[in-house]
This record gives sequence, C-alpha cells and structure tokens, in this order.
Amino acid sequence: MKAQSFEHDLRHAVPPTPDTETRLRARRAALAQFARVHAQANGQKEARKEGQNDASKAAPTAQPRRKSESLWPLGRTLKRPLGWTLKSTWLGGVATACVVVVGVSVVWLLPPRDREVRLDVPLTKQPVEPAVPPVSPPSNTRPVETEGKNKIEIEPAIKPVAPTHAERRKKTPALVGRALPAATPTPVTDVSLPKTVVEPTPPPPPQLDEKDVPREVIVNGSRIQRRDVVSQTPTTAITDVTDSPQRLNEVIVTGALRNRGFLSRRTSSVPTPSAPIPAPSEGRDKFQHFATNPVKRVADDPVSTFSVDVDTAAYSFVRRKLNEGVLPQVDSVRVEEMINYFDYAWPTSDSREQPFKPTVTVSDSPWGSGKKLIHIGIKGYALPARQQPDVNLVLLLDVSGSMDSPDKLPLAQRSMALLLDALRPTDTVAIVVYAGAAGQVLAPTPVSDKETILQALNSLQPGGSTAGAAGIRLAYTLAEKSFRKGGVNRILLATDGDFNVGITDQNELKGFVEREREKGVYLSVLGFGEGNYRDEMAQTLAQNGNGVAAYIDTLNEAKKVLVQEATSSLFPIAKDVKLQVEFNPATVAEYRLVGYETRALNREDFNNDKVDAGDVGSGHTVTAIYEITPVGSKAKLIDERRYSARDEKSATRGKANEYGFLRIRYKQPDGLRSQLVEQPILMDAGVPAALRDDVSFSTAVAGFAQILRGSQYIGSLSFEDVMKQAQAGVGEDRYGYRSEFVQLVNQARRARGM
Repeated sequence: MKAQSFEHDLRHAVPPTPDTETRLRARRAALAQFARVHAQANGQKEARKEGQNDASKAAPTAQPRRKSESLWPLGRTLKRPLGWTLKSTWLGGVATACVVVVGVSVVWLLPPRDREVRLDVPLTKQPVEPAVPPVSPPSNTRPVETEGKNKIEIEPAIKPVAPTHAERRKKTPALVGRALPAATPTPVTDVSLPKTVVEPTPPPPPQLDEKDVPREVIVNGSRIQRRDVVSQTPTTAITDVTDSPQRLNEVIVTGALRNRGFLSRRTSSVPTPSAPIPAPSEGRDKFQHFATNPVKRVADDPVSTFSVDVDTAAYSFVRRKLNEGVLPQVDSVRVEEMINYFDYAWPTSDSREQPFKPTVTVSDSPWGSGKKLIHIGIKGYALPARQQPDVNLVLLLDVSGSMDSPDKLPLAQRSMALLLDALRPTDTVAIVVYAGAAGQVLAPTPVSDKETILQALNSLQPGGSTAGAAGIRLAYTLAEKSFRKGGVNRILLATDGDFNVGITDQNELKGFVEREREKGVYLSVLGFGEGNYRDEMAQTLAQNGNGVAAYIDTLNEAKKVLVQEATSSLFPIAKDVKLQVEFNPATVAEYRLVGYETRALNREDFNNDKVDAGDVGSGHTVTAIYEITPVGSKAKLIDERRYSARDEKSATRGKANEYGFLRIRYKQPDGLRSQLVEQPILMDAGVPAALRDDVSFSTAVAGFAQILRGSQYIGSLSFEDVMKQAQAGVGEDRYGYRSEFVQLVNQARRARGM
C-alpha cells in the first residue's frame, strides 16, 4: 500500500518548467554540426550543391523560435528511418521500466521511518505564540550555556516515536522540487523561546542510601574528617574514589595534599549543595559522668568537705546548646559552674593577707516544702592596678585539623587579640602551637609590640593531627625559660580537647601538670567548638594546673572571660581553697550539697596541705548552696535507725541556735602552709536586704540546673517557677547576663516542648 502510494506520487510529479531559450540554442548548434559532418562524407561537390539548397531552407531557422513552438519536431527534421525510431522508443521504455522497478524496490526495502520524501522548502519564521505563565523545567533538564544564550537540554524518559505515513501526509505539503536525502536534518524554527536539544535518556542514577549522601571530606594530614558542613574558605575539589561508585564525595583539601594513593586528582564537576544538611552534633562531645549528690543523714555523716570551683565552662556550653534549640547533655550541666558564672555582691575583704571573708544566709527552699537553703558565699580580694604583678604568658594554641571551624581556631585567634588589650605593655606573650607536632611561633615578646603578636596569631592555619601533650611540654619549657620571679607565669591553652597523638591518657597528663605547677607555672584552659569537644580533658588539666576552665562559644564570652574578668583569670589571691561544714544533729536532720560532685574531698583531706584544691583569683566569687531538713520537719527522706546508740552528750553539746559550723582553708599564692577561717551558721541568719537579689537569683540558677539534670530532689519545680524567681532577682544587671539567663530558661522550656 505504501509502495503504490509512492508510485502514484512519483507518476503524478510535475517536472520542472523547461528553459526554452536554452533548448533552442542547443538544437541549432546540434543541427549545424550534423550538417557539416554529412557534407564532408558525400563529397565536396554534393556538399556544395546540398549546401546551397540547405542555405535557403535553413535561413528561417536562424530566426528566434516562438516560446510556444514544440521541441519534438527534431525527429522529423532528422528524417530517421522508421525502424530506428521504433527501436529507440522500445529501448527507452525498457530503461524507464527498469528504473521504476529499481526505485520501487529500494524504497520498499527502506525502514518505514526512512520512506519519507522531504522537500527543499524555504525556512520561514513561525509566528511567536502568546506568552504563557512560566513553568519550572522538568526534572530531566539541565541548563547549558551556548553562544551567550541559555539553552535547556531535555533528557527524555522515553525515546520519541516517528509519526506514521498517514500522519506525515496530513502535515506534509504538496511535493514541490526535488526530494532531499533522508539524512538531511529537520529545520529548526528560530524563535525567541529557549531552544531545546533532545538527547537519548541515559540510564537513571542508582538510588543512594542515607549514608551515601554527598559529604564534605576534609583531609588534614594523617586523618580524614567527614562532615555535612561546606567550607567557606577557598578550597580545591577533587573526586574521592575510595567508596563505592554510587557515591561521589567532594574532597576539600585544607592544606598541602599528601598523596596516599587513595585520591584521584580529577576535578569534580558536582555542584556544591546550596543548603547542606548539618550533621547532628548532640552526644559526640565528651563529659565526665558523675552522680548527683545524695541526701545524707546528719546522725550518720555530719561533715561535708569539698574544693571550691570558679570554672564557668558548663554555663557557656549549656547556653550554646539551648541557643541551638536542643537540651544539653546531662553530664555537661554542672550546677556549681552554672551558679558561679554570675557575679554576686558578697562582702569582700579589705586586705590581701586575708583574701576573703565568708558570707552565710538562710532562706526557705523553693522546691522543698519544710526545707531550708544555706548560701555560703566568698568574694576574693580585688587587686588594685598597682599591686598587679607582671605577667609571663604563653599562648598554647591547638591548630590541628579538628580546630578547622569558625567557632574554633578563628574564634580563638580573635579572643587572644582581645586579651592583649587587657595586658600591660611590660607583660610578655609567647605563642606555641601544636598539630601533628609542636612548635614555637613567637618567642616571648612585650605586649608593647602588639603588631608582631597579632601577625603571629593571624598567620596560624589548621591542619594535621593533635599532639597536645607535646605542645604542653614545649609551652612549659618556654614558660620556665622566661620565668618571672614574683610575677604571674601562666599557660593559656585554647583547644577542643581532642588529643590523639603522644600522651593521651588523662592520668598521665594529670601527673605531668601536677609536677609542673610546683615550679610556679600554672595552666588555664579555654574550650572551643562542639562535635568533638573533650570537656573532661579540659577539666583535668585546669584543676590540676592551678588554673581555670572556661568555654568560649561567642566573642562576647571571650570579652567576659579575658577582658572583664582578666584579673580573676590571671592573678590568684588564694590557692588550695577548701570548705568544710559540720552540721549540728540537734537542729539538722538531713542535708544535701547542691552541685560540686566533681570537687568532693574526703574529710581527712581538709587538714592535709598536700591535697590540691581550687584557686580563687582577684575578684572571684564562689557560691555554695546546701539544702537542709531541720529537726522535726516532716520533709525528712531518711528514717531514724532502730538500733542506733544515741549519744545524748554530743546531741546536747551543739549550740541550739546553730545549723552548723563552717571552716575554710586556703594558702597564699606563694605559701606552703594553709590558713583557717571559721564561722558558725546561725539559724536566724536570714537574708540581708542588700543580698536579697543575689540569693534569689542564685537560687533560681541552681533550680534551673537541677531541672536540666533531671534531679529527683526538686519536687514539682518548673521552668515557669525558675523564671519568676530569676526575674525577681535580676537587680542592676550591669552587663545583661542575668536577663540573658531568663531568656535561656524560656528557650529550655520550648526545647523540652513545654
């Protein structure tokens, strides 16, 4: 059927219009040549005679023939024999039939999609269709840049099917002119809309598991850290071929690339995701686990002993997590550090010889009906500027690969720059760094040469593993070489606590730091970052290095610790400060120390000057809270023993107006023997009006910390109760820290979904 249609179209095809003038000129030239040939064959005489006759007959043919004159009289003019004419006609018909048969056969053998006769028609611009609302391109398109114009390449999911012959006949105009080869490309209409290029659809990519999602791989020396955070610094992208072929990771090289045979140096064309999904960091930071202090029966254990703690790292870390909208880990909440983050107006001493005097208040417990709270507060003597000694400071900075984050090394560099403003021109600063190994970056330099110190700070770049122990050793060596007798010799370590090269055992590091502190060089620790923060390492180093431990989460926190409280962090006014409270069994049935779980001491350690304890700096405040159950109260949790031998003499020997007796031991910064301060805890101590805000606010902070820890001793205390009590004790709030605490309580309530 298709072949017959083709023959029909071919048979009725209109031949092109002949060029009449050209045909006439060709005919006259052929006749003239034919006459000359026959004239030579018949002889000169006959040619002369025939030429005369032909000259008279040929004269009319020299005139132009009319356009309407037929071309076929040529056969009659030649006057060929009849046999020759029939033979020529028969041969022409046979040739024509053969051509037709061959053409039909060739067309029949072609595939159906190639049996199309396309016309050489002029390309005309199609009218532009009216504008339509923009639609998003299909999922199988990708943008391509072509000669300055945008083009979209469409990858069809199904291969296009050629139209049928009937459909082509409806759309194809009448045959005009010659047929084009089948391989001629279909003309493309030039319009203002984006052009599309149709390509065969490649096989669909394999489905990726959640673990196969493209990640950022940071190569730092001898280890690879994978995370879902995109670096903001200029980097080099190559393809990581270490995993399965289905996974295409972007490898970010932050330092010199060490060719270890597992990386291909082909540039990756994978675009960086515009909104990377951050990896969850909850639970990966490490903290020392401890149990909450229990309730103790005075008749069984009347004495409580502990070391002071002026660290504030727990509060800063808790604040960071709450600002991120999540609750902190339970072990990251240390109640005493939450309380001591704030400054309180406890009365201070007027003399450096007696660096502090205790303040004791008694108030009702807001979370335990029938119980009392005893606040014990001390405030260190504030050294005036003329009494502040010179400072020999060594900055020990962790520049390992784990510090490659804006909230780690860059924040540490900016924090140290702030510290320079709090130092005097005569103080000296040295810089030691450690990564895979330790090295000295800056020799002891006077603060008056601030530009040199800042240039050394700003030149630091992260990379490599973490040889923290080697850095600590080098820092102590440098501090001892530039030791200032009668001055402050301190190492300030800035790290995330991730030690993985050299000495990594905490007990071994503890012993090393303890030996070095006896030489008069102290160690303080500033923690940075999250995700692999090692708080237990920072606490161990600071507690045994006679220093403080703080956590820097923002530049404002760095300003608080290193500028506003610089004297407290740098200048100790007392060391090995211990507190001991003996409760009166005649007036107190039970007691519980709120916080200080990691600072507990044995009863015999109080009088042992060889036992280390916490230090108090210039202007430092320390607050401890006891919750007690008076005798006769129905709030007791522990029953009386049935077979106890009650000592009537010891029971009546206690003062009837005392809840207990407070003892404090401390040493001078350069002393070896401790001194003792004693004071009774009176039942009618009450809360002076000047301290009412401080007592109320510190109680609110203690309650908030216990809620975060999930304490079983706070009854039905809620975040709303904490907010009300904190708002009542905000007071003057010079720097706005107390108002910020109220907002944190509200954020914690939302994070818990309450």
